[in-house]
Amino acid sequence: MLVRTDDEVYRVDSVWLGPPRATFPWRARYVSYGVGLVVMILVMFVQRRVGIGLDFFSVAWALVITVVVTRFLGKKIDYERPLGQVVEMFRHEVRGPRARTAVAGGAIRAGHVRISRSRTRPRPVQARRRRRKEWARAAA
Repeated sequence: MLVRTDDEVYRVDSVWLGPPRATFPWRARYVSYGVGLVVMILVMFVQRRVGIGLDFFSVAWALVITVVVTRFLGKKIDYERPLGQVVEMFRHEVRGPRARTAVAGGAIRAGHVRISRSRTRPRPVQARRRRRKEWARAAA
């Protein structure tokens, strides 16, 4: 015996079918049009920042890139995982804590440290030499 669930109710996509005989040749959900618009604006912005001019081929490539990215994102978005949840999940992934892979520290070198010596106080090596000379004079 096969028991059918009510999931088919939720699987209905909210798509614009349009008036009779004037529908689009493709099926796209409402959220796909919004995502496509945002992606198209971002792609065109990046093209201008890179230095690609505004001509037919740049707009055509921007449209192709927009369709590919929108279809990729559309596969991630459904009724169980809406757009807001996908964006929030992406934000958490980007801003989340990461394991530290860089090694802290390294070889210690003091070559760049400037040492200032006081002239009023003798260095320990010179003080020992002076004492030896004084002892040698006193013994003689």
